[in-house]
Amino acid sequence: MRFLPALDGKAVAEHFAEALEFEQQASVIREYANALVPGFLQTESYTREVLGSGHPPKSVAESDRLLVTRLARAQILDNFDSPVVWTLFGEAVLRQVIGGPAVMCEQLRHIVALGEARRIRVHVLPFGTGAHAALEGPVKLMWFDDMPPIAYVEGLKTGRVWEIPSVVRQCQEVHDHAQGDALSHRKSLALMRSVAEDYEHEAQ
Repeated sequence: MRFLPALDGKAVAEHFAEALEFEQQASVIREYANALVPGFLQTESYTREVLGSGHPPKSVAESDRLLVTRLARAQILDNFDSPVVWTLFGEAVLRQVIGGPAVMCEQLRHIVALGEARRIRVHVLPFGTGAHAALEGPVKLMWFDDMPPIAYVEGLKTGRVWEIPSVVRQCQEVHDHAQGDALSHRKSLALMRSVAEDYEHEAQ
């Protein structure tokens, strides 16, 4: 494995910088992901594939800088109690093959391990759900001990932190409605284990 340089500052996409600072301070995070595993849950192999797929192409040095920051985001999970993390995945997150079956197997088992350890809650919206409230795209909701909640909504090469109470409330309602259509934590972990096993067999 190549040496990954330490950073003097955080290397992230410009539009995500503000959201990253909030993520580090949040006491509760609830996130809906429709296509990719959220950054703070990604394994190194998965992250490398995601960073390598972007356009315009990134240099090795730039990719390594971004990788260091993304992997460091997982440190918010080191404390068992805070933040409380609820993840809501569209089934495409499980089925979109990023980096091949071996990478996907490792990634899904990483999430399952966090779920089994009760560090995160996992819910999957299966394809069979059909239309649901969060179809328009991913959203991250964050609560804090000493400030009002916020919502972060991201699109292609753009992202925005919302602090207006009415907008944040609407984002919360969208997330709540979508989660109501999702599988339970237990059933979601079972589905992820099954898909990971399929990837393991495919990789052999």
